[in-house]
Amino acid sequence: MDTLLFEWITLLVRWAHIITAIAWIGASFYFVWLDMSLEEASPNKKNLRLQGELWAIHGGGIYEVQKYELAPPVMPKKLHWFKWEAYSTWLTGTALLVLVYYGRAQTYLVDDGSFIRDPTTAVLASIGFLISGVLGYELIVRRLNLSNQNLSTLVTLWLAFLCWVAFQLFSDRAATIHTGAVIASIMAANVFLGIIPGQRALVAAITSGEAVDPGPALLARKRSLHNNYLTLPVVLCMLANHFAFALGHSWSWLVVLTLCLSAAYARHFFNLKHTGRIRPSVLIISAASFLLVVAATTWQIIEDKKARANSIIASNDSLSSRQFQQLLEKHCTTCHAKNPSFPGYAAAPGGIIFENFESLTAYRHRAITSMVSGYMPLANLTELTETERAAMIIYLESVGSAR
Repeated sequence: MDTLLFEWITLLVRWAHIITAIAWIGASFYFVWLDMSLEEASPNKKNLRLQGELWAIHGGGIYEVQKYELAPPVMPKKLHWFKWEAYSTWLTGTALLVLVYYGRAQTYLVDDGSFIRDPTTAVLASIGFLISGVLGYELIVRRLNLSNQNLSTLVTLWLAFLCWVAFQLFSDRAATIHTGAVIASIMAANVFLGIIPGQRALVAAITSGEAVDPGPALLARKRSLHNNYLTLPVVLCMLANHFAFALGHSWSWLVVLTLCLSAAYARHFFNLKHTGRIRPSVLIISAASFLLVVAATTWQIIEDKKARANSIIASNDSLSSRQFQQLLEKHCTTCHAKNPSFPGYAAAPGGIIFENFESLTAYRHRAITSMVSGYMPLANLTELTETERAAMIIYLESVGSAR
C-alpha cells in the first residue's frame, strides 16, 4: 500500500476511534452519575414503584428523570439502547491496532528487549493475549460467587497480571497499548456479553408478563460500574507515546499499573461525590501514587544518565561533531527527516525533524529523554549500541550546557 495512503487511512481510523470513544465515555459517565445521584421519589409517585428520580437543567430546559425498580406500568413504544458507542469504539480501536502494531510489528510490537522477537509470532501472541484476558475476566465474573469488594479485588489482580504479561511479551510501548487494549476488550465484552443480554432479559420478561428476575439487571449494573472505573486507565494507556520516557526498564509494568490504579481511584472520588460523599483523601492518595511514579522514574533516569556518563568517562570515548552527525544520520534521520527514507513513513513521526544538530536543538531535551529511556530508536532497528547511545546523550547534554 502506498505510504501516504496508509497514513491517511490510519488518520481516518484514529479519528473515528476518538469520536466513538468520546461518545462511549460520555454515556458511561452520565449514566453512572445519573444512577448514583437519584433521590427518593416524591410521595405522590409511590405507587409507581420508582427506585428514584432526579431533576436537572441543561441546554435551556428542565428535565425530569425517573428510574423504576424493575418495570414501568406501561412499556414505552420506543426504548433507547446504548451499545453501538461501545461496539464502534472497540472495532475502530482493533482496526487501529491492526494497522499500526500488526502492520508494523517489527517496528512497534517487538524490540530487542521483548520476549518475543519474531513479528508474526508477536501478532499471534497479541491476539491470544487479548482473547485470554477477556476469557479470564468472564470466568471471574460468571463463575465465582464473590462479594462486590472481593470481586473488585480479584479483577484488579487479574488486570495487574495481564499488565505484567504484556511487558514480558512485547516492546514497552506495545505493552502499554496492549494493557489498554485488553481492558477495552473486557469493557466491550461487558456490554456485549453482560449488559445488553441482561437488559434484553429484563425487557422480554416485562413484555411477556412473566415474573421479572432482577439478577440479570443487577449483574448488568455491576458490569456497567466496572466499565466506569476502567475508562480512565484505558485512556491513560492510549497515551503511551507521551510517557514513553518513563518506560524502558525492568519495572515499566509497575509504572503503568500504578498510573492505571491511580486513575481508577481518582474516578472513585467522583463516583462517591455523586452519592453525596466527599472524600478528599481519595484524590490525595491518587495524586500521591502518581507523584511516587514521577519520583521513581526520575530517579531511574538520573541513575541511567550517571551510569552512561561514567562509562564514557572511563572509556574516554567522546564524540566529535562529525561523529555525532554520522550517528544522527544512521540512527535518527531515516525517520525524523522532511522526507523519511524508513519504510512506512510518509512524514516524520510527530512532526519532529532533526536532519542536523541545528534542527535538533528545538527537540534536544525530548531526544535526550527518549534515548535515555531506550525508547528511541524504535525497536532499536538501527542497532544503536549502548556505547554509542551514551556518547550521543553526553554530546547533546554537553553542547546544550555550553550554550
